[in-house]
Amino acid sequence: MHALTDTADFWLQLKKEAREIADKEPLLASFVHACILTHHNFESSLSFILSNKMADDVMPALSVREILDEAYLLEPEIVESAIEDIRAIYTRDPAVTNYLTVLVHFKGFQAVQVHRMAHYLWQQGRHQLALFLQSRNSETFAVDIHPAAKIGKGVMFDHATGIVVGETAVIEDNVSILQNVTLGGTGNESGDRHPKIRQGVMLGSGAKILGNIEVGEGSKVGAGSVVLNDVPAHVTVVGVPAKVVGRPCCPRPCESMNQNVLEDNQPYEQA
Repeated sequence: MHALTDTADFWLQLKKEAREIADKEPLLASFVHACILTHHNFESSLSFILSNKMADDVMPALSVREILDEAYLLEPEIVESAIEDIRAIYTRDPAVTNYLTVLVHFKGFQAVQVHRMAHYLWQQGRHQLALFLQSRNSETFAVDIHPAAKIGKGVMFDHATGIVVGETAVIEDNVSILQNVTLGGTGNESGDRHPKIRQGVMLGSGAKILGNIEVGEGSKVGAGSVVLNDVPAHVTVVGVPAKVVGRPCCPRPCESMNQNVLEDNQPYEQA
């Protein structure tokens, strides 16, 4: 019951923001009405926005929207995760002043939601349709996530361009990933071959995490680093190849989004 109430309150806030924008900027009035104000709940709005992004000349928006609506009905946690993603981005990004901006403008958020749909289809055995959505996601947002990859909630893809996530990768709850990050393999091996990113982690811009390795809870990977081995929990790694240089200044780097690894100067003592 709490989740239902929470979702309803979130939707009321979104509609309030939409009305304020329509009043302040008349040129956007039709846009916010189509995306928000004509809908009866958040999932209807979300499916409308994503289906219009994913449609192409041979796959109409209506067909894509039917798939999204089905998934949201049968798997309501997908919608709950989307709300947690919006709240996470609102909290972590100082450029964001309302929820509506994330929903209608942030391609990192939208790319993750399209992936949730593709992952749902993959789990249903509808692999070709899932791969179609992966392809459209890549073409539209420049974010390439294999449909089998597992992504938690409260996840932020900041700027998002160039993010690649491999088939057996896992991204747990409350993780922040910046542009041009790769969660990839180390060759053409099969099986479980991609990274596992634990809760609270922040991956800096351009970081490459390669192989079936783990980035431990609450750790930070500095921009441009190449990670080839397991990263312990609550450390900062940087370099090519990445090495431990200290500890993050907070227990959940995903929230502080502090990119300056030189400030993480607390010594790391291996157990």
